[in-house]
Amino acid sequence: MKWPMKINLLVAEIGSTTTVVNAFNQIETDPVFLGQGQGATSVLQGDVTIGLHEAIDDLCKNLKVDKVEYDELIATSSAAGGLRMTVHGLVYDMTVRAAKEAALGAGANIKYITAGRLRKSDLRKIKETNPNIILIAGGVDYGERDTALDNAELIAELNLGIPVIYAGNVENHEDIRDIFQGTDNELYIVENVYPKIDELNIEPTRKVIQSVFEKHIIHAPGMEKIRDMVTGNIMPTPGAVMEASQVLYEEIGDLMTIDVGGATTDVHSVTEDSEEISRIILSPEPMAKRTVEGDLGVFVNMRNIVEMVGEKKLMEELDLDEPALDNLIQHHKPIPKSDLEKRFVEVLTEHATLTAVKRHSGRLKHIYGPSGKKTIAEGKDLTGVRYIVGTGGALTRLPGRTEIIKKIPLSNNGTDLLPNKEAEILVDNHYIMASLGVMSKKYPEIALDLMMKSFGLR
Repeated sequence: MKWPMKINLLVAEIGSTTTVVNAFNQIETDPVFLGQGQGATSVLQGDVTIGLHEAIDDLCKNLKVDKVEYDELIATSSAAGGLRMTVHGLVYDMTVRAAKEAALGAGANIKYITAGRLRKSDLRKIKETNPNIILIAGGVDYGERDTALDNAELIAELNLGIPVIYAGNVENHEDIRDIFQGTDNELYIVENVYPKIDELNIEPTRKVIQSVFEKHIIHAPGMEKIRDMVTGNIMPTPGAVMEASQVLYEEIGDLMTIDVGGATTDVHSVTEDSEEISRIILSPEPMAKRTVEGDLGVFVNMRNIVEMVGEKKLMEELDLDEPALDNLIQHHKPIPKSDLEKRFVEVLTEHATLTAVKRHSGRLKHIYGPSGKKTIAEGKDLTGVRYIVGTGGALTRLPGRTEIIKKIPLSNNGTDLLPNKEAEILVDNHYIMASLGVMSKKYPEIALDLMMKSFGLR
């Protein structure tokens, strides 16, 4: 017999390929993950709520009830390209990189980056990109002022009517306000992302980007209806995974989270440089870092990975002839069903995982000079990572998910700053990490408890 079910909290995750809903009960007492439903994200139908209702219907079917009623609905979204941003700074290796780290940490897709004074071609590309947010940085505090001010004037003249965040030299605050006064742009002024040489300060900018995203959440057809449906937070999905990773770090220590999706592969790390590496590293890296690989996705960007691996190697690994492989590629589905389809996605996922982690991690370099060989480090040091976390559809649902993650330390060529073989593997078995990231904004302890249960640690 079926009956309506009352649910405390429903979390929707509106992805580029699928929309997932997760249901939670007894939030205030003994939090329980009830179940999950999913549907195809309906961007092409002009209304993402179609996919959301399909996912809720699937949840009802899985819970064996006619309908669900919920007290709260919160959401994450990466549909229609998620949060599009452009970033404009002074020197690429300094302020631009700091601003980029802040934007990526918040879950943004950075579509265009410039260093130095904007040119006419840059302004044209900004308009073509049609960003949701523009971030202007440049100059350490009490350092160079003019580039950021010039860029602000040029962007203000475009009058695109979108939010602009200024995170540069503190001395410019008053001038920046004057420049944007009377324009249709909503202005946010935050602390400098690069206040001193070799010092990153990305958290204030990251938080503002997320709050601006919530306020202006109309990035996909029908998203304004989602805004009307939700009772609490909406976050960019990658930003929610980063939030969950940081909550988890407070409990278990240094970690890295890998999310292989249909369109992108995201890597999040929350770890500090080891003492040895910090002495030889060229430029500072943020403790919480995210990279997004827009060419590595197992559905939307499947053909990119096929090209990288090579069809000959794929035929060998899958024991297929050329027509059979062509047929598999031609009829590739968002969710694999047969054993062969799952094995195909496992091969794609392994390549996406190892490639994305290599791109995220730093490496050692040897420089030869008059005084002999000198070793330096560039990029993010992952050698202190104690836990490697797998989330997203591929790394939580595929049969070979653990074996794929185990290959990360083994892929080290001797100079990569990758996790060691001793690092433990945690799998987000309930596939709820993004949901728990947005939940943690209001219920941090409950989100942590549910996360630990999903990993089988409680």
